[in-house]
Amino acid sequence: MTAFSEVLVTGGAGFIGSTIASACSDAGLRPVILDDLSTGLRSFGERFAFYEGDYGDAALLRRVFAEHPGIGAVAHCAASIVVPESVAEPLKYYRNNVAKVVTLAEELLRADCRRVLFSSTAAMYAPSETLVVDEQAPLAPGSPYAASKQMVERILADTAKASSLKVIALRYFNPVGADPSLRTGLQLPNPTHVLGMLLRAKQQRQPFTVTGTDWPTRDGSGLRDYVHVWDLALAHVAALERFDEVMAGPTLGPGYDVVNLGTGRGTTVFELVEAFRKAACPDLEVRTAGPRPGDVAGACASADKAARVLGWRATRTLEQGIADAEAWSRKMNG
Repeated sequence: MTAFSEVLVTGGAGFIGSTIASACSDAGLRPVILDDLSTGLRSFGERFAFYEGDYGDAALLRRVFAEHPGIGAVAHCAASIVVPESVAEPLKYYRNNVAKVVTLAEELLRADCRRVLFSSTAAMYAPSETLVVDEQAPLAPGSPYAASKQMVERILADTAKASSLKVIALRYFNPVGADPSLRTGLQLPNPTHVLGMLLRAKQQRQPFTVTGTDWPTRDGSGLRDYVHVWDLALAHVAALERFDEVMAGPTLGPGYDVVNLGTGRGTTVFELVEAFRKAACPDLEVRTAGPRPGDVAGACASADKAARVLGWRATRTLEQGIADAEAWSRKMNG
């Protein structure tokens, strides 16, 4: 049980945010959704109390808190997330992902909402020789997207140090799958992540291209840490439920902590393609090409701390992620 009854989910009409909202509702926490619908779906947001607008809009935030005094935490999921786009349009990413957080933090303090659960990224970690990173690993974001997430963490950590705000940043790599109950799933018609592109290749009967085949991994393709989106959602709920307990323990900084979410293993892109072939498309044609702007060799996240402080481990397999993603795709495409 939590000390609060409602949670504000920014970006709650998107893929990850909507899944977190469902998991919160299942756990007895009432989600309040704030989303500008730039990529999210209205139908995802309107399942709960829903406000259409910008998370950097101070007047709107004040209205939300005035109308929902039970909000005791925010799960901040609103962000632009496409790595190649961030390379081409860095200012868009710094404006949307970073600049607006200052207003959000100010309004949280004004509303006396002191718990911030930041849905961050493990893409900010420096490359590791072991290809496994924990919360103490050095940071070296390789794209404006990853850098924007690191900047937000710095803003929130500095604010926590200087105020009563408390922050937990959850860092993870690649969400896959869909809500197993098929309430929500990937809402973008042209997804840029690997599994979404595999599904599109199958639907359009087109070849799938593996970008980057000379990385220092076991087969040359990028190593990724694919985590079922429902596992990620349950981790966010666990962090909300144990928020005060985590903050009472040892943290990385005053009022600020980081927890990795991952499988502790890792899957190369070629291995993902092979799993997809077995599960969904045996005749998929595969081609190779050079890496995209912003691509990195990759890594996987150690989840030992998550198991210790949140009681969480990823339990769903890559095959389950593929099956759920395909089921959602069939639902979306009739």
